[in-house]
Amino acid sequence: MTESSGVLLRRITGVLFLIGALAFATAATILSATFDWPDILREPADVVLTRFASGGPSLVWTWFATAWTYAILIVPILLLPTALGRRDDVALWVASFAGAISAVLALIGFLRWVFVVPPLAQLYQDADAVNRTALAAAWLAQHQFGGALLGEHLGQLLGIGWSVTVSIIVLRSRVLPRWLGVLGLIVSALYFFNQGDILATALPGFPVFDLAGLIGSSGWGLWVAALGVTLLFRPKARPSDA
Repeated sequence: MTESSGVLLRRITGVLFLIGALAFATAATILSATFDWPDILREPADVVLTRFASGGPSLVWTWFATAWTYAILIVPILLLPTALGRRDDVALWVASFAGAISAVLALIGFLRWVFVVPPLAQLYQDADAVNRTALAAAWLAQHQFGGALLGEHLGQLLGIGWSVTVSIIVLRSRVLPRWLGVLGLIVSALYFFNQGDILATALPGFPVFDLAGLIGSSGWGLWVAALGVTLLFRPKARPSDA
């Protein structure tokens, strides 16, 4: 790869990280304002399905936007090893594939609200008491599998594994500023504590750090944006870089 093409790839990767982080943050903010996400995820079926049905098509489209803006990250995550000039770094490639799988799992979790939840909400709204009990059970099953297991537990753990690996490589190789590596480890650790809230859905009484989800996910998103800005405005490795 020539120097000019390497600089271009690094800038493209940075732009995609930045666009993905900002676009997802915008969609997630709208979702939070209109549907009380993510707090509503821990509410019972009656609350969730009733509010979802009242949200109408605009809420479904908000979920659609949230899903696919997050999926943007798949591309820069896979481009990162080449953009950093570390195509032979096995650890970084393994982490990149883990990060891409993480984004795919999150995409599945988000798209449930586009393809699975709307018919459940409509059926629940029209059902009698007996059928509502059955629909609540169906809601809980898909919510725990597609949401808690795939999107939150596995998706978040793989994403944290990616950011931790990238941060350690940054600290050891100086291929990017050290502060980015330090910040990545801090926000990854905070984000990890959100697993308590997820495990508590299956293991009542499991210790929960209430602010871990908000602080961890927000901090992780800001770190992704900072990674994008750094790649964009530092398109060439400095002479001191290893």
